[in-house]
Amino acid sequence: MRLSVLPRPRSLAGQLFAMQAVLLALVVAGYALFTFVSDRGQAEGAARRQATAVARSIADSPSVRSAIHTPSPSADLQPYALKVQKDTGVDFVTIMTPGGIRWTHPKPDEIGRHFIGTIAPAQHGETFTETYTGTLGPSVRAVTPIEENGHVIGLVSAGIKVEAISNRIQEEVTALFGVAGGILVLGAVATYVINARLRRHTHNMNADELSRMHDYHQAALHAVREGLLMLDAQYRVALINDGGRELLGVDRDADVVGGSVTGLGLPAPLTGALLASEPRVDEVHLAADRVLVVNTSPVSGGERRGTVVTLRDVTELQSLMGELDSERGFTLALRSQAHEAANRLHTVVSLIELGRAEEAVDFATAELELAQALTDQVVAAVGEPVLAALLLGKTAQANERGVELVVSADSRLDDGLLPPDLTARDLVTILGNLIDNAVDAAQGSVRARVTVTAYTEAAELVLRVSDTGTGVDPAHADLVFQRGFSTKPSGPGGRGLGLALVRQAVGRHEGTLTVAEAEEGGAVFEARLPLHTVVGPTRVPGGEA
Repeated sequence: MRLSVLPRPRSLAGQLFAMQAVLLALVVAGYALFTFVSDRGQAEGAARRQATAVARSIADSPSVRSAIHTPSPSADLQPYALKVQKDTGVDFVTIMTPGGIRWTHPKPDEIGRHFIGTIAPAQHGETFTETYTGTLGPSVRAVTPIEENGHVIGLVSAGIKVEAISNRIQEEVTALFGVAGGILVLGAVATYVINARLRRHTHNMNADELSRMHDYHQAALHAVREGLLMLDAQYRVALINDGGRELLGVDRDADVVGGSVTGLGLPAPLTGALLASEPRVDEVHLAADRVLVVNTSPVSGGERRGTVVTLRDVTELQSLMGELDSERGFTLALRSQAHEAANRLHTVVSLIELGRAEEAVDFATAELELAQALTDQVVAAVGEPVLAALLLGKTAQANERGVELVVSADSRLDDGLLPPDLTARDLVTILGNLIDNAVDAAQGSVRARVTVTAYTEAAELVLRVSDTGTGVDPAHADLVFQRGFSTKPSGPGGRGLGLALVRQAVGRHEGTLTVAEAEEGGAVFEARLPLHTVVGPTRVPGGEA
């Protein structure tokens, strides 16, 4: 059994076309009907005025009064009445006695007979009009008295047949309907053109399909965790989903749609990426307290119509990548140390084989004391395990690059001193990136050195890193903390993100980050983080614990 296929609902454009065509036809028909009724009333009024004017002019004629007093009025009045009828365009002119006996008529047989119609008002000296059916059929007529010395000596009636009035109206209505038909055709063509354009914009979908698409659109926007931002050709916000508001730090209740993207309060580099005319692919930017991957794609259809922006949160990923980089550094440092240890071991073995056992013992003891002294120095100054491990690893890593990393004698940071809200990950991000930046700056300089100072002061954790590099231009004191700024050539992974991440982490803990000129000519970066809960002694540089 073959099931019949239900016809697809008419598209929205088709429905609008049908509705507009019917509405236009109703408007034109209503206007035509109104015009017909109005013209009919106007035509009847004109006929009454014309008939009255003809009747009054005849009644006022002296020749008509003279003819009435003759023995045979019809002989003089009949030719006169027919001439007036022909000249004025009325259908009949009847002159009669005060009692209503006709002296004239378009049909000579009717002369001498009684007038058919109302004459009483005229017999009392009043002119009036009426629509009445007489010997010539329905007509609009006027009846007026012929007066002499205050007495009514005769009556005059002039009229226009209703049929003639209808013929006049029919001609006007025919022309009207012709114009109305032309308007209807033009309106239908214009409606068709408009709806053809509408069909292109709605892809010939009907109202139900458009409604479902809107519902799916809204559901998808709110369900997708990634951020979606759409800008129009003037870089105004046309659409932003919940994920985009969250990632960009825009208040959920803020009405930003229709406003410029520059009014979102985003960092300058991120705003610049959104305003760029060329596509951006997998660019890393900072926004509020997040690290975002930004992709932009222009929307064009012969001309630029806007930009589609997608945002992905890689804050956790970036943090893990930083930790992974640190682990790689530790691994390289351990590999280097293992290589050096193997060299030292070969030296000890060779001395023993040469029979110089005492020199072998002295050499091994000196190397052990040097390594232990470094460990003791770091651990004594920084008892916090995470920072101590970071400093030991960075010391070996810096040494491999020809840079001496020194922990200042003013450093004092005991284990358990930091509050729980200051996580190890943030400490590694802040101090690790500051040290990496300082090692990059100091590498290649005379007596390349990086000095690290860590202590607590007045309920604040102070982390200070100085180097012997070229320093920072005072004009760039604020720019160095922006994503993408770097004085060194860009590598495969890009530069300028480390210090931006440091500022982001410091800002997350409501701290301050500054840069100044170091005593040795390089730069000194100082991060101050408030300690909401301080446990243990506090040491001020140069003071007592």
